[in-house]
Amino acid sequence: MGATTVHAGRTTADVQGDVVVFLIGMRINRLSAPRSWVPVFRAMPRMLRELARDEDSGLLGYRLTGLPPREFAVTQYWESREKLYAYAADAEREHRPAWAEFNRRARNGAGHVGIWHETYVVPAERCDTLYSDMPAYGLGAAHGVRPLTKRGAARR
Repeated sequence: MGATTVHAGRTTADVQGDVVVFLIGMRINRLSAPRSWVPVFRAMPRMLRELARDEDSGLLGYRLTGLPPREFAVTQYWESREKLYAYAADAEREHRPAWAEFNRRARNGAGHVGIWHETYVVPAERCDTLYSDMPAYGLGAAHGVRPLTKRGAARR
C-alpha cells in the first residue's frame, strides 16, 4: 500500500481515536534451509491480500520493510485491537492455517526460522507525526493526512 502523490509542505496524520500498530516479522536463521523458511515468507503476502480485499477486516494500511537476506517485517495499522485479534483467531481465514503450519515446521526445523510480533495501542493524543513533502506514509497512509499549519501542531 504505497501512495505516490506528494503532499507539498508539512502534513500530519489525521488520526481520530486510538491507533493500533502491529509489527510482525521473520528472521531466517539458516539460509541453507529454505524448506523451513520459504512457507513462512510466502504466508504474509497471502494474508495481506486477503485483508486488503475485505474492507471490514480492520486493516487500515501496511508497509513492508526488512534487511534482506535474513530479516523481513510488516508494519500494520488497524482499526482496533479487537479486529486484529479476531482476524488472528478466525479459523476460516489465512492466518490460522499459516500459524498451524509454522508450528508444525518449527518442531521439525530446529530454529531455522524465527518469527516475532508486537502490538501497540496508542491514544490519538499521544501520536506525533510529521511528513514534509511526502506521499501519505505510515499512519498518514492509514488515516489520511491534513496540513500542519503551525510549529508543534503534530502533537495532539
